Amino acid sequence: MTEKEKARQGLLYDANYDATLIKERAYAKGLCHEYNQLHPEKTEERAAILKKLFGKTGETFLIEQPFACDYGYNIEIGENFYANHNCVMLDGAKITFGDNVFIAPNCGFYTAGHPLDALQRNQGLEYAYPITIGNNVWIGGGVTVLPGVTIGDDTVIGAGSVVTKDIPSGVIAMGNPCRVHRKIAETDK
Repeated sequence: MTEKEKARQGLLYDANYDATLIKERAYAKGLCHEYNQLHPEKTEERAAILKKLFGKTGETFLIEQPFACDYGYNIEIGENFYANHNCVMLDGAKITFGDNVFIAPNCGFYTAGHPLDALQRNQGLEYAYPITIGNNVWIGGGVTVLPGVTIGDDTVIGAGSVVTKDIPSGVIAMGNPCRVHRKIAETDK
């Protein structure tokens, strides 16, 4: 089994020394570099690079520069997607965003984690669990989403939150660790 196949199955895999993964990351980082160097007014060229980089995109999306990811092909974004400056997506596993997702500045989506055992960690081993973000989600500034998390539809994640566990649909959640604060109500309209 290849290291890439292990990653897709959520097993420990060698991310640091596997030649194939190193090459794929270098390719993605090259496209990110190219993207980040474009003038902000070159929206068509920027969109073309992201369509080449990502596994799937909607037709309408905008990601402000700078943007960084590991592989790109594990990222899927829906329609009307927006990510503000300094978005980082470590996509050793799939990161899926629904439609109408808005991400504030300085947010990170990290599918990768490392073993607690120092010997395994020092061998360059890691694991990657998918992240899924539903439709109509707003993620506040400085939010960190960790491996294996799902955030339901119509949810707001408060600024500065560290999302370590799944968050249901239709709620406002915040904090470190991120917890449901309350349901979104009619009075919020």
